[in-house]
Amino acid sequence: MRSVVSAMRVRVTGLVQGVGFRPFVHRLAARHRLAGWVRNESGEVEIEIEGGTSDLTEFLRSLHREAPPRARIERVETAPCEATGAGAFSILASVTQTNRRQPVAPDAAMCAACELELFDPANRRYRYPFITCTDCGPRFTIIDALPYDRERTSMRAFQQCALCLREYKDPRDRRYHSETNGCSSCGPRLWFEHRDDREAVAGAERALEVTAELLRGGRIVALRGLGGFHLAVDATDEAAVRRLRQRKHREAKPLAVMVRTLAEAAALADISAGAERALAGPERPIVLLPRHRESRLAESVAPGLDTVGVVLAYTPLHHLLLDLVGRPLVMTSGNRSDEPIATGNLEARHRLGDIADGFLLHDREILARYDDSVVRLTDSGPIVLRRARGSAPLPLGLPVATPVPLLAVGPHLKNTFALAQGDRAYVSQHIGDLEGLETLAHFNDTLDRLGRLFSVVPEAVARDLHPGYLSTRLADGLGVERIIPVQHHHAHVAAVMAEHGWTAPVLGIAYDGTGYGDDGCVWGAEVLAADLTGYRRLAHLRYAPMPGGDLAARTPWRAAAGFLSTEPSVGAAFRLAFAGVDPRERAVAERQATAGLNAPKASSMGRLFDAAAAVLGVRRWSDYEGQAAMELEALAGRRVAREHRCEITGGGPGPWVLDPMPLLAELGERRQAGEDAGDLAADFHASIAWATAEIAGQACEATGLRTVALGGGVFQNARLLVSIRERLEQKGLRVLQPVRLGPNDGAISYGQAAVAAAVLTRERGA
Repeated sequence: MRSVVSAMRVRVTGLVQGVGFRPFVHRLAARHRLAGWVRNESGEVEIEIEGGTSDLTEFLRSLHREAPPRARIERVETAPCEATGAGAFSILASVTQTNRRQPVAPDAAMCAACELELFDPANRRYRYPFITCTDCGPRFTIIDALPYDRERTSMRAFQQCALCLREYKDPRDRRYHSETNGCSSCGPRLWFEHRDDREAVAGAERALEVTAELLRGGRIVALRGLGGFHLAVDATDEAAVRRLRQRKHREAKPLAVMVRTLAEAAALADISAGAERALAGPERPIVLLPRHRESRLAESVAPGLDTVGVVLAYTPLHHLLLDLVGRPLVMTSGNRSDEPIATGNLEARHRLGDIADGFLLHDREILARYDDSVVRLTDSGPIVLRRARGSAPLPLGLPVATPVPLLAVGPHLKNTFALAQGDRAYVSQHIGDLEGLETLAHFNDTLDRLGRLFSVVPEAVARDLHPGYLSTRLADGLGVERIIPVQHHHAHVAAVMAEHGWTAPVLGIAYDGTGYGDDGCVWGAEVLAADLTGYRRLAHLRYAPMPGGDLAARTPWRAAAGFLSTEPSVGAAFRLAFAGVDPRERAVAERQATAGLNAPKASSMGRLFDAAAAVLGVRRWSDYEGQAAMELEALAGRRVAREHRCEITGGGPGPWVLDPMPLLAELGERRQAGEDAGDLAADFHASIAWATAEIAGQACEATGLRTVALGGGVFQNARLLVSIRERLEQKGLRVLQPVRLGPNDGAISYGQAAVAAAVLTRERGA
């Protein structure tokens, strides 16, 4: 050791726990011949280091340049300190401090080094289903408390054997201070159970072999993964996929397919360079890709669509199973439709017992329920459809810091919630639709867990305007005095603004299915002049009654009937919308629309897409939310389209109104005249894009705004998003779109938090 020249204390904040940061610091110090120590503290990593001045300088440079791949350094603070004459560098025990918060590392896919060991017969972890290291494996799903150490995770149930402990204590080893370290001798362990026979098939290899035999035979297996159970079946077996749908009560909603390698993915779908990066990244989301029609996939995997959701194996268990089966597997969430994913072995046996033919189980407890993330690639960048495993709950910045701890309870459907403190918002993983006791329990359990992990005790709550939502009742029942209602579409726009750190006014375009409006009507196609504290409605879709209320969202012919009631003279053009509909049921719906009985007025872009699908004869009944719109987009594909200029009225002191009836009538007449449905679907998309850009241009000219924010679930439609963006940019407008969160309701809680933080700050005069 050189003579000590100087010493310093270093504090590193950001995502620096659970990512191998302390072992990295230890290796760095050894390389630069420095002494001292490193330890986790609540919210940061603390380092004391001493040695030659130039070595210290190089150490700090390397700290930034060479940080572990999953680390995200937000800030490094240094201060001189007294040298102690230490002769070595060590990792000290973690220190817990109250009221300190930090990011929690998400689970990471198995790294390349572990994959090599997994399939190396000479390695002692050969074919061990839970192989991990400091660079990969479970994190958020096993963490019980912070700082991140083994005794505060579900791995505390497994005492490391002598060989594992030797690795854990060896600074030269990749598993040095790897809190998830284990092997076949010390666990976790894997076994298999048949549905009708609880006697376990012991031993990981035999359990995997039995599972593979069942899958190759067309059977359904529930397997315990990182954040819960999956239901797996052979994705090339049409009868097996149909059986899974029948038992799971998931009639048509697309199913994800898992493969081992990029080459196997390329046999199923078109893989661009961007898709390759998304598929193979450590987050390993499900990626929606253009489907090869000649692929071996069963048609029932994604009926009626031109895309398929593909995910690469992200755990050693997945790799081993796929290696044995030799076929792509449907890998869908282990639940019945509309229920949370099952996590515990007993829970799975109870809830999935009449779906699965067998269970592949393990004994590493799951502490956080965690679905797979889903993304879609477009010509204007990726769209997040569901933010969960691999991404949540990494914090997002708030452009205006909240002056008090804050909870935003989110929407009714596709719920997430957000906890905010200062300039950070912690958006939960996907919770689901708040329509059942199981999902409500999931919400409450996750809120309690994240509140403890991040030390946030809310003093204010943000919620939706809708008085009947369960999320509204949850907010009102928390006993927090300050409650801030936030309009649904304002939250959509605010979420996009906040992601981009934007506080100046924007023109917000929010297209979705349903949101409670200021006038008590259903909004869903809104153009707003907005900042974070408020908005003014500048334009919207023409109101139309929705006969049957929520039922209209599941029956496109009802949406068509609602629009037709505003202009009955074009009824002949809507003939295909009602083919096969019971005349008596149609008559009731028409009376509801005319009289306004259980037929709320809606300016909903989602319902307009439903109506267009019905008018073109594409779909009159939907098996899942958004099905009609997704099939309409799939039909349009990449066809060249002709735009039809929708009628735009109003402006001046009142809002502009987009009237879609001339467009719907023309499309219906052309379809009945024999024109191709795909060409007409493309024309519909182009026409809506033209009308949107036209209204936006007029609104920006009237207000002086030059930045447009796009939000709302309809912007999950890649063709529409890209077309609108291109047209807006051609007008010289700056366009903001969601990046780390999706355009759908999963971003609402973040938008609510951004609005509430800005409102509270304004109230305090800050």
